[in-house]
Amino acid sequence: MSDVTKLESELLAAIGAARDETALEAVRVSALGKSGSVSALLKTLGAMTPDERKEKGPAINGLKDRVGAAIATAKESLAAAALDARLASETVDVTLPLREPQAETGRVHPISQVIDELTAIFADMGFSVAEGPDIETDDYNFTKLNFPEGHPARDMHDTFYFPPKPDGSRLLLRTHTSPVQVRTMLTKQPPIRVICPGRTYRSDSDQTHTPMFHQVEGLVIDKGSHLGHLKWILEEFCKAFFEVDSVKMRFRPSFFPFTEPSMEVDIQCRRDKGEIRFGEGNDWLEILGCGMVHPNVLKNCGLDPDVYQGFAWGMGIDRIAMLKYGINDLRAFFEADVRWLNHYGFRPLDFPTLAGGLSS
Repeated sequence: MSDVTKLESELLAAIGAARDETALEAVRVSALGKSGSVSALLKTLGAMTPDERKEKGPAINGLKDRVGAAIATAKESLAAAALDARLASETVDVTLPLREPQAETGRVHPISQVIDELTAIFADMGFSVAEGPDIETDDYNFTKLNFPEGHPARDMHDTFYFPPKPDGSRLLLRTHTSPVQVRTMLTKQPPIRVICPGRTYRSDSDQTHTPMFHQVEGLVIDKGSHLGHLKWILEEFCKAFFEVDSVKMRFRPSFFPFTEPSMEVDIQCRRDKGEIRFGEGNDWLEILGCGMVHPNVLKNCGLDPDVYQGFAWGMGIDRIAMLKYGINDLRAFFEADVRWLNHYGFRPLDFPTLAGGLSS
């Protein structure tokens, strides 16, 4: 009996010394497992005489019960302590600021924002959006736009050409979105009112030029279109885009092969401490080029210039984005700096509308 008492004392001490459920499980296996100390005592009952079994059986079975109960109690206590520790380590500090919802964490790039703004403004005037491929033929990019072979105006575009084909022709990266105007006139009958936003490519790179940039061009073809309509459209666009009540514009003679007459457009502004304010001041800033579509372009696109006439204009999306949002380096648009995008980007669900505000 003294052996049973001594074993019980040792086991209860081991149970009390267990600091976690893993240690407690090791004690249980050493006592009640298949080869455990208590299990070994139980196995001896079969070899005892009836009198010995009657005397020692209750003591050994009582030991098993008491050790099992002690283990169960310790296990419950350790589980409760582990739960308390876990809850303490996983508490939420309610004084911390809330995280932004996932739908709010991204930012819309300023270029995408300005394209959406342009689309909203011109859609309100009845324009649709036309698109075309970035890789173009020389015919669509130059010839049909009244750039004759060898014309010096072709050199102004710093074109990226692909290697010549077996027949000598060469594809190129479009230098403007004017080929989209050509494709539109070839596939649609007037009246035509479209804008053509998209990427364009020229071999040029500095603070205000990049090899890939964005343009938007507009085209109106009808029987009675004239420069008065063009002037009104551009004025209304500038007022809506720069969010001012009035603008003053001046039209200066210029040259583009695909328009005649051709003009460059300046908008009134005031320069103040590195910022440009539109609709006020005594300075002028060039923002776009425009003109009446050249009769040769109409002929090249299958339209009779004695019946139809129209006008077109084009501007750099990156440039007007810089002017509107105070961005002083064009190269930052393409550097994929998340910090820059978080500063200049726009909330993803704030779609620009004329009623709600373009950049609100």
